[in-house]
Amino acid sequence: MSEIVVDNLTHTFGKGSASPLTVLDGINLKLESGSFNAIVGTSGCGKSTLLKMMAGLFDPSDGQMTLDGEVIQGTDRRRGMVFQQDAVFPWMTVARNVSYGPRLRGASRAEQAEIEEKWIRMVGLTGFEDRWPRELSGGMRKRVDIGRVYANDPDVLLMDEPFGALDAQTKERMQSDLLETWSATRKTVVFVTHDLEEAIFLADKIIVMSARPGRVHHIEEVSLPRPRTNDMRLTDDFLAIKRRLWAMLEH
Repeated sequence: MSEIVVDNLTHTFGKGSASPLTVLDGINLKLESGSFNAIVGTSGCGKSTLLKMMAGLFDPSDGQMTLDGEVIQGTDRRRGMVFQQDAVFPWMTVARNVSYGPRLRGASRAEQAEIEEKWIRMVGLTGFEDRWPRELSGGMRKRVDIGRVYANDPDVLLMDEPFGALDAQTKERMQSDLLETWSATRKTVVFVTHDLEEAIFLADKIIVMSARPGRVHHIEEVSLPRPRTNDMRLTDDFLAIKRRLWAMLEH
C-alpha cells in the first residue's frame, strides 16, 4: 500500500517575516495506492512546492501529509523523485547510474547486475549500459533518471515536469514508455505538468490548482480506457476533457 493523504495543508514562505508569501492554502487530497495522478495549474500555483513536500524536502507551514498513515518528514527511499533537469551522474556509466541506490545500500555485485539489467531493459536502454551520459540524448538521459529511481524500489514516484525540455516526438514516446513501466509495477505516481494533453494521456486523476495561493479547484477523474494509445489524443472524449480543463485554467 502507498496511499498519500494531504490534510488541510498550507505553506507560507517567509512566515513571520515582513513579507510572507502563501503559495498553498488548505490543500486536501487523497491519492490512492497504485494510481497515476497529475497536478496541473498556472505558473506559481504551488504545484512543485506540493510535490517537494511529498518528497519530504521540506515541511508544510500548517497541516500535514501522510503516506500509509505515517506523517511524511524528511526523505526516504519509499518516495523517489524525478526532476525536470537531468540528474544523472556524468562520471558514471548508464549501468552504474541505474544501480546507484542499491549500491549505496550494500547490494552485492550480483544483485546490482540483476537490477541494472532489469531496469535498463524496462526503460529501453539495452545496449547502452556502458555509455557515458555525455554520449546520450536528452530523452535517453531522462530514461536513466527514471530507471535509477525505479531501481531504488520506491512505493511512490514523484515527477516534476520530467519531459518538459524534450521535443514533441520524444515526449510522446517517453509518455507511452512511462505508462508501460507503470502498468508493470503499479507504483503510486504523482506527476506535475503544464501540459494538459500530457496529464490527460497519463493520469487516472488530474488535480487542477487555482492561481496563487494554490488551492484544489477541481479534480478530474479520467475515464479513458487503458492501455492508452496515441490515437486517443484525437478522440472526442479526450478533446472534451482538454477543453473543460483549459476553460478552468483560463478563468
